[in-house]
Amino acid sequence: MSEKSFDDITIQDLSDQANVSRGTIYLHYMDKYDLLDKLIEKHIDELRERCEASADLDFVTGSVIWTEYFETNYAFFSTMLASKGASLFRSRFLEFLIEEFQDEVDNNHGKNEGLNKELVVQFVASSYVGVIEWWFMNERPVTYIVLAEQLGALLERICE
Repeated sequence: MSEKSFDDITIQDLSDQANVSRGTIYLHYMDKYDLLDKLIEKHIDELRERCEASADLDFVTGSVIWTEYFETNYAFFSTMLASKGASLFRSRFLEFLIEEFQDEVDNNHGKNEGLNKELVVQFVASSYVGVIEWWFMNERPVTYIVLAEQLGALLERICE
């Protein structure tokens, strides 16, 4: 997708790039959309595992674990956000974050008391996605550590 738009990529292009037959690709994937969906799910699953592993950590430390993963997989994420696959990735990432932030937002006590929990969760998750998109689309204007520290500090303000 860094060479061609997703719409223009064919199974033959994929098989040539991977140095396998088209039949081999069809053994594992129904079509290029299935391949893209499975790639996205692989990354979401990895983020979920990292989230579970960091459940007892503060927001800053937990954010470092995520942003380090984004940094390590920069080519994939930046390509996804710059391509037609962006909307599919963005919606899956947002869904994932909404699930993750459900337990983090408390609207019964403190700053969020009386606010609609679903609205707060949507706000936090959408903001997080927007910041990550900004970071990738602007070619990492801050290090992943600075990104994590500031995202973590913002999450602490909203979620605690």
